[in-house]
Amino acid sequence: MKLEHEICYRALQARDARFDGQFFTAVRTTGIYCRPICPAPTPRPENCFFLPSAAAAQEAGFRPCLRCRPEVSPKLTQSFEGGAVVSRALRLIGEGALDENSLEELAGRVGVTERHLRRLFLQHLGASPSTVAQTRRILFAKQLLDETTLPVTEVGLAAGFNSLRRFNEVILKTYQRSPRELRRGRDFETVGKQPALTSLKLPYSQPFNWPAMAAFLKGRATAGVEEVGDTFYRRTIRLDGQHGLVEVRYLPGQPYLLANIRFPKVTALGQIVERLRRMFDLGANSLEIEAHLSRDPYLGRIVAALPGLRVPGAWDRFELAVRAILGQQVSVTAATTLAGRLVEKYGEPLALDGVPEALGGLRFVFPAPAVLAEADISSLGMPRSRGNAISALAAAVAENPQLLDEAGSLEESVKKLSGLPGIGPWTAQYIAMRALREPDAFPGADLGLLKAIRPENGKLTPAQLEKRAESWRPWRAYAALYLWSGLPAASPGIPDAIKEMEG
Repeated sequence: MKLEHEICYRALQARDARFDGQFFTAVRTTGIYCRPICPAPTPRPENCFFLPSAAAAQEAGFRPCLRCRPEVSPKLTQSFEGGAVVSRALRLIGEGALDENSLEELAGRVGVTERHLRRLFLQHLGASPSTVAQTRRILFAKQLLDETTLPVTEVGLAAGFNSLRRFNEVILKTYQRSPRELRRGRDFETVGKQPALTSLKLPYSQPFNWPAMAAFLKGRATAGVEEVGDTFYRRTIRLDGQHGLVEVRYLPGQPYLLANIRFPKVTALGQIVERLRRMFDLGANSLEIEAHLSRDPYLGRIVAALPGLRVPGAWDRFELAVRAILGQQVSVTAATTLAGRLVEKYGEPLALDGVPEALGGLRFVFPAPAVLAEADISSLGMPRSRGNAISALAAAVAENPQLLDEAGSLEESVKKLSGLPGIGPWTAQYIAMRALREPDAFPGADLGLLKAIRPENGKLTPAQLEKRAESWRPWRAYAALYLWSGLPAASPGIPDAIKEMEG
């Protein structure tokens, strides 16, 4: 969005939630920056200037508002030219890529030079990658201080600070208060260790079609690993060799999901939160996407009927890739059954103390690549070629854990995936869409899509569909989901038609 002063000021006056996350207001007279929805009295226009990111405000010397809490502002995906590179870099920064590694290494992972990455960040976010990473640490620490009972020392570690002294210095400089003072008198002194359960808000920008998201995930939930209800999603996880549980709850009327996290390693909290944000596509700017896709007369009718549709992601890229192969040429139900068998035979039993009996159905973590690389997967009841494809994928990921890294471009990722045995263009695009979070991934040869969009002179060919889809860029993945959802065989908001070609 172009930050025109008059438009931004009108949005600020109206406290328009549609602009939340799209810009921040820096106030010269107070030295504070705010969200557009801040409840504080609106400053005079000559005292305001508008910035594209919280990091830009930090770099300009402003401190976060304690009333509107910039740390819980929606973190929207960038859609400007060059945004694909910046978005990939932001996702890696969100996982802590600059907490211990260099900017040069980050630039290499997203396929550009360090100088070019700096230029893109300064041009579009108004701040350097290092400032963006520091701002992420500061704002995540503030959220942890406000929403959890974690000890202050563990808050610093969870937010990515390497020392308590550095954490205290940065928070004091930013907020002019110590971490303990920011807790507003809460009884943190009585907390002797990390609580068994950490609850955090995962903000998003409205609209958000939770029923469609839950229905999609429920139809594909792997027994023993995942459980989905009308208002929740929960699953087992493994990070750095340790097991945990996560639960995400939908709260009607609230602009956030609630994440409940059980994990023994506090330093993994930031990565867990980032993965959950991607899984539920919380960075999507639904209004922008819908406005763009609605220009197509056919798509526009579906978009109007299903506002807030998001592309369901995946907790783990390898797990999703295995699931995509399992689903080749079979229905969603059959693929889900196979996934359950796979977990029952090769999954690792969940090892986590204090798991409530209510979560007893979650008994396994998904098998590691090294385990499946040696397994006879075809014995589970599928063609040997498909079992061999999973074994080959598992062996490749075991040898190179970054094989399914989302740092490359869409074209590079699809080419790399298509080079693996048993993975064709459709499967590669599907993995890119859900696991690699590529908003422009598009399986143009999909039979469901070809059935969904029928011009007056008959069904399109794949080449014709690809040509028509050019106008849907850079949101073709969302267009695909809308088309699947609009098929007569699909229930409202539920893309069941994917069952015809999930693979």
